[in-house]
Amino acid sequence: MVYIVLFEPEKPANVGNIIRTCRGFDARLIIIGHLNFDLSDHALKRAGMDYLIGSKIERLASFEEFYQKHHSKNIYYITRYSNKVYSKVDFSDVLEDIYLVFGRESSGIPHDILRKNFSNCLRIPMVSDARSFNLSNSVAILLSEVERQRNFYNLATSETIKGEDFLFQEDKSD
Repeated sequence: MVYIVLFEPEKPANVGNIIRTCRGFDARLIIIGHLNFDLSDHALKRAGMDYLIGSKIERLASFEEFYQKHHSKNIYYITRYSNKVYSKVDFSDVLEDIYLVFGRESSGIPHDILRKNFSNCLRIPMVSDARSFNLSNSVAILLSEVERQRNFYNLATSETIKGEDFLFQEDKSD
Protein backbone atom coordinates (compact mmCIF):
# COMPACT_ATOMS: atom_id res chain seq x y z
CA MET A 1 0.00 0.00 0.00
CA VAL A 2 1.11 3.56 -0.63
CA TYR A 3 0.45 6.09 2.11
CA ILE A 4 0.48 9.85 1.69
CA VAL A 5 1.36 11.46 5.00
CA LEU A 6 0.62 15.15 5.48
CA PHE A 7 2.05 17.08 8.40
CA GLU A 8 -0.30 19.88 9.44
CA PRO A 9 -1.55 20.91 5.99
CA GLU A 10 -2.83 24.48 5.96
CA LYS A 11 -5.03 24.76 2.86
CA PRO A 12 -8.28 22.83 2.58
CA ALA A 13 -8.24 22.96 -1.22
CA ASN A 14 -4.86 21.20 -1.27
CA VAL A 15 -6.13 18.50 1.07
CA GLY A 16 -9.24 18.06 -1.09
CA ASN A 17 -7.10 17.64 -4.20
CA ILE A 18 -4.85 15.19 -2.37
CA ILE A 19 -7.85 13.15 -1.23
CA ARG A 20 -8.98 12.96 -4.86
CA THR A 21 -5.48 11.96 -6.01
CA CYS A 22 -5.23 9.30 -3.29
CA ARG A 23 -8.61 7.92 -4.29
CA GLY A 24 -7.61 7.74 -7.96
CA PHE A 25 -4.37 5.88 -7.15
CA ASP A 26 -5.88 3.76 -4.33
CA ALA A 27 -3.48 5.30 -1.80
CA ARG A 28 -4.27 5.96 1.85
CA LEU A 29 -4.06 9.37 3.50
CA ILE A 30 -2.64 10.04 6.96
CA ILE A 31 -2.76 13.51 8.50
CA ILE A 32 -0.43 14.27 11.40
CA GLY A 33 -0.95 17.12 13.83
CA HIS A 34 -3.19 20.13 14.06
CA LEU A 35 -5.48 21.34 11.26
CA ASN A 36 -6.60 24.95 11.03
CA PHE A 37 -9.76 23.84 9.20
CA ASP A 38 -12.43 21.20 9.59
CA LEU A 39 -12.28 18.19 7.28
CA SER A 40 -15.90 18.91 6.39
CA ASP A 41 -14.99 22.47 5.35
CA HIS A 42 -16.78 23.69 2.18
CA ALA A 43 -13.50 24.28 0.29
CA LEU A 44 -12.31 20.79 1.12
CA LYS A 45 -15.54 19.24 -0.12
CA ARG A 46 -15.43 21.38 -3.27
CA ALA A 47 -11.88 20.28 -4.12
CA GLY A 48 -12.47 16.64 -3.18
CA MET A 49 -15.90 16.44 -4.77
CA ASP A 50 -17.49 13.01 -4.45
CA TYR A 51 -14.12 11.41 -3.73
CA LEU A 52 -14.58 12.31 -0.06
CA ILE A 53 -17.21 9.58 0.15
CA GLY A 54 -15.48 6.36 1.10
CA SER A 55 -12.06 7.98 1.59
CA LYS A 56 -10.27 6.75 4.67
CA ILE A 57 -8.30 9.47 6.41
CA GLU A 58 -6.24 8.45 9.40
CA ARG A 59 -5.66 11.26 11.91
CA LEU A 60 -2.65 11.14 14.24
CA ALA A 61 -1.60 13.70 16.83
CA SER A 62 2.17 13.62 16.32
CA PHE A 63 5.11 12.08 14.51
CA GLU A 64 5.70 9.98 17.63
CA GLU A 65 2.24 8.45 17.28
CA PHE A 66 2.86 7.93 13.56
CA TYR A 67 6.13 6.06 14.21
CA GLN A 68 4.50 3.93 16.93
CA LYS A 69 1.68 2.89 14.61
CA HIS A 70 3.54 2.60 11.30
CA HIS A 71 6.81 0.69 11.34
CA SER A 72 8.55 0.78 7.98
CA LYS A 73 11.97 1.34 6.50
CA ASN A 74 10.17 2.90 3.53
CA ILE A 75 9.25 6.28 4.99
CA TYR A 76 10.36 9.05 2.64
CA TYR A 77 10.36 12.75 3.48
CA ILE A 78 9.83 15.10 0.55
CA THR A 79 11.86 18.27 1.01
CA ARG A 80 13.76 20.90 -0.91
CA TYR A 81 16.74 20.29 1.41
CA SER A 82 17.59 16.86 0.01
CA ASN A 83 20.03 16.14 -2.81
CA LYS A 84 18.47 12.73 -3.57
CA VAL A 85 16.03 12.86 -6.47
CA TYR A 86 12.82 10.87 -5.90
CA SER A 87 13.10 9.02 -9.22
CA LYS A 88 16.36 7.36 -8.06
CA VAL A 89 14.49 5.33 -5.42
CA ASP A 90 13.21 1.86 -6.28
CA PHE A 91 9.50 1.83 -5.37
CA SER A 92 8.67 -1.16 -7.59
CA ASP A 93 7.91 -3.84 -4.98
CA VAL A 94 4.10 -3.88 -4.71
CA LEU A 95 4.30 -5.91 -1.51
CA GLU A 96 6.17 -3.17 0.36
CA ASP A 97 4.33 -0.33 2.05
CA ILE A 98 5.59 3.10 1.03
CA TYR A 99 5.06 6.25 3.10
CA LEU A 100 5.54 9.61 1.40
CA VAL A 101 5.66 12.42 3.97
CA PHE A 102 4.91 16.03 3.03
CA GLY A 103 5.03 19.08 5.26
CA ARG A 104 3.09 22.29 5.76
CA GLU A 105 2.64 24.55 2.77
CA SER A 106 4.39 27.41 4.59
CA SER A 107 7.28 25.68 6.32
CA GLY A 108 7.51 22.02 5.28
CA ILE A 109 8.45 19.14 7.54
CA PRO A 110 10.06 20.10 10.87
CA HIS A 111 13.82 20.33 10.37
CA ASP A 112 14.63 18.05 13.31
CA ILE A 113 12.60 15.27 11.64
CA LEU A 114 14.49 15.86 8.37
CA ARG A 115 17.90 15.79 10.08
CA LYS A 116 17.09 12.52 11.90
CA ASN A 117 15.92 10.89 8.65
CA PHE A 118 18.14 12.60 6.10
CA SER A 119 19.04 9.37 4.27
CA ASN A 120 15.32 8.99 3.42
CA CYS A 121 14.79 12.59 2.32
CA LEU A 122 13.87 13.07 -1.34
CA ARG A 123 13.75 16.09 -3.61
CA ILE A 124 11.64 17.01 -6.62
CA PRO A 125 14.01 18.67 -9.11
CA MET A 126 13.11 22.23 -10.07
CA VAL A 127 14.78 25.37 -11.35
CA SER A 128 17.33 26.74 -8.90
CA ASP A 129 15.42 29.91 -8.02
CA ALA A 130 12.12 28.15 -7.25
CA ARG A 131 11.27 27.58 -3.59
CA SER A 132 8.81 24.71 -3.98
CA PHE A 133 5.90 23.22 -5.86
CA ASN A 134 2.28 23.30 -4.69
CA LEU A 135 1.61 20.62 -2.08
CA SER A 136 -1.10 18.77 -4.00
CA ASN A 137 1.01 18.86 -7.19
CA SER A 138 3.99 17.47 -5.26
CA VAL A 139 1.87 14.60 -3.97
CA ALA A 140 0.68 13.85 -7.51
CA ILE A 141 4.25 13.87 -8.86
CA LEU A 142 5.53 11.40 -6.25
CA LEU A 143 2.48 9.17 -6.28
CA SER A 144 2.59 8.98 -10.08
CA GLU A 145 6.23 7.88 -9.96
CA VAL A 146 5.55 5.19 -7.37
CA GLU A 147 2.64 3.82 -9.41
CA ARG A 148 4.61 4.02 -12.68
CA GLN A 149 7.40 1.98 -11.12
CA ARG A 150 4.81 -0.53 -9.88
CA ASN A 151 3.46 -0.78 -13.43
CA PHE A 152 0.18 0.77 -12.24
CA TYR A 153 -0.52 -2.35 -10.19
CA ASN A 154 -4.24 -2.80 -9.57
CA LEU A 155 -5.12 0.38 -11.52
CA ALA A 156 -7.22 0.54 -14.68
CA THR A 157 -5.15 1.33 -17.76
CA SER A 158 -8.16 1.70 -20.02
CA GLU A 159 -11.59 3.34 -19.70
CA THR A 160 -13.82 1.14 -17.54
CA ILE A 161 -16.74 3.40 -16.61
CA LYS A 162 -17.97 4.24 -20.11
CA GLY A 163 -16.22 1.33 -21.81
CA GLU A 164 -13.00 1.01 -23.81
CA ASP A 165 -14.71 1.80 -27.10
CA PHE A 166 -16.75 4.77 -25.82
CA LEU A 167 -15.23 7.32 -28.20
CA PHE A 168 -16.03 5.19 -31.23
CA GLN A 169 -19.51 4.18 -30.03
CA GLU A 170 -20.32 7.84 -29.32
CA ASP A 171 -19.33 8.75 -32.87
CA LYS A 172 -21.81 6.19 -34.30
CA SER A 173 -24.72 7.65 -32.35
CA ASP A 174 -24.15 11.21 -33.69
